[in-house]
Amino acid sequence: MSHEHHHHHHTYAPSGQGTVMLNIGGAIGALIINTPARLQGHEIEVSPVDDPAHRTHAAVRARYVRTGVTYCLVIDSLPEGRYVIWRDPVTPLAEVDVHGGAVAEFDWPSVSAVPERELVAV
Repeated sequence: MSHEHHHHHHTYAPSGQGTVMLNIGGAIGALIINTPARLQGHEIEVSPVDDPAHRTHAAVRARYVRTGVTYCLVIDSLPEGRYVIWRDPVTPLAEVDVHGGAVAEFDWPSVSAVPERELVAV
């Protein structure tokens, strides 16, 4: 199974209000993954359930909202379908449905689901 790696230069600086633009509509949706603050700067990958080698990723960033700060990543331009959220390069964490014209959300577990195992993000 091939695993494509693309090198991107990300800005990990906090985002201000109104700075996220989403490309959604028709059969294209988006995914927001809310995370604990300790994952800030980590890259998290997602892939279609039926094509785990075709991955896309984004970095966790601090986002300032009316009620304070939240940590999350946003992936838009996702074709409608079911996606795997990867805990690390080889371990799936969860599956989520992305619907066209909509934003799906997932909350990353605040503690490791496996006792005595460190939670790792890609």
